[in-house]
Amino acid sequence: MSSLLGLPSGFNWKEPDYNPVFRKRWQVLERLRDNPEQLPAIKQFYRERPAQFINDWGVTYDPRNVERGLPPLVPFLLFPRQAEWIDYVLRKWRAQEPGLTEKSRECGVTWLAVATACTLGIFYEGVSIGFGSRKAEYVDKIGELKSIIEKGRVFMSALPHEFRAGWVRELHAPHMRMRFPDTGSNIGGEGGDDIGRGDRRSIYFVDEAAHLERPESVDAALSMTTNCRIDVSSVNGSANPFAIKRHSGMVEVFTFHWRDDPRKDQAWYDRKAAEIGDPVIVAQELDIDYQASTEGALIPSAWVQSAIDAHVRLSFPPSGARYAAFDVADEGPDACAFVGAHGVVVEVLEQWSGKGSDIYQSVAKCFDLCDQHGYEWFRYDADGLGADVRGDARVLNTQRGGRRPIRVETFRGSGEVVDPKREDVKGRLNIDYFRNAKAQAWWSLRIRFLKTHRAVTGERTYSPDELISLSSDLKLLRRLCVELSQPTYQLNQAGKVVVDKTPDGARSPNLADGVMIRMAAAKRAMVISDAVIARARAGGLRR
Repeated sequence: MSSLLGLPSGFNWKEPDYNPVFRKRWQVLERLRDNPEQLPAIKQFYRERPAQFINDWGVTYDPRNVERGLPPLVPFLLFPRQAEWIDYVLRKWRAQEPGLTEKSRECGVTWLAVATACTLGIFYEGVSIGFGSRKAEYVDKIGELKSIIEKGRVFMSALPHEFRAGWVRELHAPHMRMRFPDTGSNIGGEGGDDIGRGDRRSIYFVDEAAHLERPESVDAALSMTTNCRIDVSSVNGSANPFAIKRHSGMVEVFTFHWRDDPRKDQAWYDRKAAEIGDPVIVAQELDIDYQASTEGALIPSAWVQSAIDAHVRLSFPPSGARYAAFDVADEGPDACAFVGAHGVVVEVLEQWSGKGSDIYQSVAKCFDLCDQHGYEWFRYDADGLGADVRGDARVLNTQRGGRRPIRVETFRGSGEVVDPKREDVKGRLNIDYFRNAKAQAWWSLRIRFLKTHRAVTGERTYSPDELISLSSDLKLLRRLCVELSQPTYQLNQAGKVVVDKTPDGARSPNLADGVMIRMAAAKRAMVISDAVIARARAGGLRR
């Protein structure tokens, strides 16, 4: 069977040419109409591959294309993260589980949800999918493409009639509804307080869930309506049910960051940030920063964004020691994190669940990662669960045969500050300003990001060793960016800095913890010369 999945050779996302795509679609359609007996097999193929159907035949509409010399109606070509999102929704639906999608502005997730809903309606019998938003006109206003259901009408109208499941716009798309005659499936919409008060649904998408006026009422209604509620929203601070749910660890989160969109780059971000102006709105709507409007945010998201590929933007090569950090987790909702860096450039991020394993297996995985990336040692969080890492490392090193041992070094966040008589903050001794080593290490990381932001924006010049750079190739970069802006700080009654990594009940930011541990200053070890040791053995030193 012919398939169009995959981009035309040399396709340029930033300057797209859709003519070859339209031509190829028409050629395939002509062959299909010459051989209609193939249609049942093709439909069965697409039934199991909704993302491929959308990529092969779907369209999306953006009137802003006209000013770029492009048609407003263009093929819905999926980039990888979009296809992953469709698979995520299907998995949640089949498992009858809720899901949550946090997103940057202008990533087209609403169009993606509508296309997915229509595709399921075309190929599955008896599916009922709901859409809700805080205002009814956002859900459906005929002729207004800002509304959700109207997007569905456009998507369906542009499909070849062979794939419309008997749908006719004039007959099967009244206000707030769409019906698919051949399959008996349907799509329905509701707004405001009416969300969830209609029919039962196979899947229910709540659009911009963080901006609902009465979210508790919606929660109660939807709990009786669907087993698969998918909340989709940009960020609106941390004091709302969407944010609380996102950080609860009780729902699988899908992050759709603007960096996942190949049509966007740093220049796009800088332009949008300048257009928006307000740094809080930029942080929330582009950077997915829940703490942007929170007093005491430790590392603002703008600083994190400046650190992405800072070594490239400031033209300094990675240099210095290459080693890693390990943040330990057990079988609970938190995850183990491994962070590797070459000097100040973070180059490796790995995360895995401790579920079904034990600390020993996680330490063994750290050893494998060190071997894979050429790290001779790693620092680990020795508080709590990490207490056994040294012993496990000792056992693993005895099993390495002729290979070099992997050295481990402790980091104790609950321990005393490093260099207590030094002034990391001018005018305040470290022992007087930081509650413990964790607060000091997080503050040190804050200063690195601040200096990097100032250097990237041209405000100041610093030695590269004072900065931090996050490689844009990190596969978990978007998650790390969100986590780095999560912790908050305040001064306790003694006037010392206290860091809260999990404000408002958020999950522990394990990747960010790993970066903090990796960049933390180490206590100076006491160095004793061989001569001193010899004298001690000879009785030359008193106890």
